[in-house]
Amino acid sequence: MKIGVMCSGNGTNFENIVTNPICRQNEVVLMIHNTKKCGAVKRAAKWGIPHVRIPHKDEDKMIEMFKVWRVDLIVLAGYMRVIKNPSSFPCPIINVHPSLLPKYKGLNVVERAMEAGETKTGCTVHYVNEELDSGQIITQAEVDILPDDTVESLTKAIQRKEYAILPMAIEMFRKEYEKNVNSKV
Repeated sequence: MKIGVMCSGNGTNFENIVTNPICRQNEVVLMIHNTKKCGAVKRAAKWGIPHVRIPHKDEDKMIEMFKVWRVDLIVLAGYMRVIKNPSSFPCPIINVHPSLLPKYKGLNVVERAMEAGETKTGCTVHYVNEELDSGQIITQAEVDILPDDTVESLTKAIQRKEYAILPMAIEMFRKEYEKNVNSKV
């Protein structure tokens, strides 16, 4: 299965997809980033994965690139912009989000969970649809909020869970994808 990844930041989830043994049956064929100083660019170059910067408003160019590369799944891995027209993309899009959706959609979710006095938070991998962080949930993982947690320490704990569940969600998608492909043969 061919995967396209979209990034805005450091690229740790991107590299996790590339290197995680669970994802070895897949091929990351393209990484699109929208920021000039995207850390994922160095990671893509290190692994020999083609990458291109496309401004977030140019979804038509993104769609064109994913079609050219014949991508079967698009993964938002730290892509910090809203996809306006996800149904126009050539394949499903999944996103990893640092909260237990449906709670705390959008930005600053770790801070918001802590300010609300939550004792647990976590992360979610979900399908992307037209409504922000509202697509069908694929999988989630809980993280305890410890009394001495800071936003930084809790964010790191959530990221560690993301590294575990994102490859699992991709594998779940791959199995369904292959079942559908094989049933058409």
